Amino acid sequence: MSLVNIEKQGHILKIGLNRPEKMNAMNRAMYHEIAAAYFQLQNDPELRVAVMYAEGDHFTSGLQLDDWAGVFANGKGIEPGEGELDPFHITGEGLTKPVVFAAQGICFTCGVEMMLNTDIRVAAKGTRFAQLEVKRGIFACGGATIRLQREIGWGNAQRYLLTGDEWTAEQAYQWGLIQELVEPGEQFNKAMEIAERIAKAAPLGVQGSLKSSKIAVSDGQEVAKERLFPELRPVMASEDVKEGIQSFLERREAVFKGK
Repeated sequence: MSLVNIEKQGHILKIGLNRPEKMNAMNRAMYHEIAAAYFQLQNDPELRVAVMYAEGDHFTSGLQLDDWAGVFANGKGIEPGEGELDPFHITGEGLTKPVVFAAQGICFTCGVEMMLNTDIRVAAKGTRFAQLEVKRGIFACGGATIRLQREIGWGNAQRYLLTGDEWTAEQAYQWGLIQELVEPGEQFNKAMEIAERIAKAAPLGVQGSLKSSKIAVSDGQEVAKERLFPELRPVMASEDVKEGIQSFLERREAVFKGK
């Protein structure tokens, strides 16, 4: 049985962790299956957005440390293989297409770090989050030390990175770490609802918005300003712009092709 369910539904790629008997603990095999799914999302022109979710009662209990110890000691970190794209975006290129994240139960360590490399987050009420690494003798190495303080503020981030304590979905919603807080069992449906809205929007517009936002975060606002209109120029020459204008004039829903 695959450790990750990968299913294409129209313009949406569903990526589901599928090791519920182990609380979806991530071993190296699971990592590579997720990385292959990210590569598929990036390179399939029909795909416009992904939903990341998990089977069972929990999103993930974290990394299966006994399977990863040698990787952490190599000094190079986690390396995706050929035909893969790092879902943590610690190495290699990043996605230009959005990912909607849906969590339930417990979402620890690598689960939080994958979430931090997604764009819109949904969690069921009662979901618990944690970065437990300091309780296991290491520190977070999947991006939490790089991204968490940007998301929830320095003090909040260090409060949990340095103690390994848990925080709740309700706290995460208050901080803005998650955007939708739903009843248990509704997290996947809400994530799909959001993904479907993204999939109906103009792909070049969505990808341009995401790219410009990421440039501002990684390279700063001044660089993002310089690149704004050069990045917009080819989008303005697309067929989708014509469709967007025509559909507005005709008072109908636009049908975008990503061209």
